[in-house]
Amino acid sequence: MLKKIPVGAYQANCYIIGCKKTLQGAVIDPGDEVLRIMKEISESALKISAILLTHGHFDHTGGARELKRITGAPVLIHPADAPALEFPPDSPLHEGQRIEVGTFTLSVIHTPGHSPGGVCFLAPGAVFTGDTLFAGSIGRTDFPGGDYAGLIHGVTVKIFPLGDDLRVYPGHGPHTSIGQEKRFNPFFRNA
Repeated sequence: MLKKIPVGAYQANCYIIGCKKTLQGAVIDPGDEVLRIMKEISESALKISAILLTHGHFDHTGGARELKRITGAPVLIHPADAPALEFPPDSPLHEGQRIEVGTFTLSVIHTPGHSPGGVCFLAPGAVFTGDTLFAGSIGRTDFPGGDYAGLIHGVTVKIFPLGDDLRVYPGHGPHTSIGQEKRFNPFFRNA
């Protein structure tokens, strides 16, 4: 199961993912509005086993501490972005790491560029890209630690080869597909 909840002033996409068979779940980028997120979790009857952060910017992490307090689930973030949190995370994320959520697995893909510790999560049939890749755009790289060339390289080398039919669930805005972005995203016309 998959539920998208745009939260906070910047309408960052928070995703609740879960296994219908085991009722294990994870939350990706709980940026704000924890009570709304908890309502969806409760209605789905999921037991949250991980709070996963694609990067350290507040619009994606603002609700992580409270959600951890309520669910008891550990907070995971890449070490390069961990200093942005106002609390110590429970565990680091690293390239190639596998995270079990019930009967399916998420794989961590380190994609620095929007931030040094930016990651994407590859799931069966989908990739959650945070602020690395959007429908028709990319994340900003003018923040401290941003790297435009690194972001373009990471998407081109690590995300695009995953397959044109793979759905892309970004940190803001609508979902898309890798094929759509390869063909029409203006930032990759010359990539």
